[in-house]
Formats: sequence, C-alpha cells, structure tokens
Amino acid sequence: MRLQDKKVIALIDEEFEDLELWYPVMRLREEGAAVDLVGQEAKKKYTGKYGVPAQSDLAFQEVNAEEYDGILVPGGWAPDKLRRYPEVIKMVQHMHQAKKPIGQICHAGWVLVSAGILSGVKVTSTPGIKDDMTNAGALWKDEAVVIDGHIISSRRPPDLPPYAKAYADVLANH
Repeated sequence: MRLQDKKVIALIDEEFEDLELWYPVMRLREEGAAVDLVGQEAKKKYTGKYGVPAQSDLAFQEVNAEEYDGILVPGGWAPDKLRRYPEVIKMVQHMHQAKKPIGQICHAGWVLVSAGILSGVKVTSTPGIKDDMTNAGALWKDEAVVIDGHIISSRRPPDLPPYAKAYADVLANH
C-alpha cells in the first residue's frame, strides 16, 4: 500500500459536508494512510450536514502537526467554525510552511483564507466563496481539481473522485 507510512489530519466540526469528509478519508485509509479525525474536543460525535456522524479521535490541542504528513479540510458549514480556532490556523500554517499536502474542498477555502496562505496560489472552491478566495490573493480557477504545489483544491461533491485521487497522489510523492 503506497500510503502505509503516511499520517493525515482530517479536521471536523459540526455541519461538515458528509461526503467531503468521508470520501477522502476512506480513499486514504484504503491506501494504507492513518487518518485522525481532529475536532475541538476528543472523542466527541460531530454531525454532518446530512446527518452522518463522525467521532473525533483527538482534540486540536492534542495534535502536533509536525508528526503528520498532510491535512484535509472538508467543506460544508464546518469551515466557518474551524477558521475561528487558533489551533486550526496554526496547523494549516505549519503544513504550508513545511510544504506538506493541504486538501481543501468547497467552503474549506475559508480556512486557508483565514490562515493567510493563498496569496498567488492557484485554487478552486465552491463558486460561492470565489470572491473570498480572490480577495485573499488566490488565483481562482473553475476546475474540478487544482493542484498548486502542496495545495490541492476542489469545488464540490461531484468532483470528489479526481480530488481524492489527486490528494493521494501528492501525499504519496511527498
């Protein structure tokens, strides 16, 4: 399995987009990666927009980003909550500085905007936050998946197959 030695953080909070969390997590786990669900509280059950639950493995404070090879930020309404936690911003900034894979889909771009890491970066997102992304200095593209170095972005659930593959490919080559 090509990802057997990789560890990834998958951020969660209430009202994450169910498929945008679970599809990439399952894809990475199928390839052998260890994926920890990380929320504000450890062992807490968070509920997705469509009712699918996810229990956090760890709390933000328990995570040392240096021990991980990448991070995933799902969409939904969770990113608007996640961007308010200083620990989340520090994790994303660490991953960016270390050039480790950062995956973001749909509204997850809000977290990268708040982390201040999008200036000059080619990305995509749901068109609903295009203005937020471009105002943060991003070069927004209307494409299923945009890869700019270690940042892998996607628009919405129909784009999940190429997004999850692209993230796994970047992680494997990191």
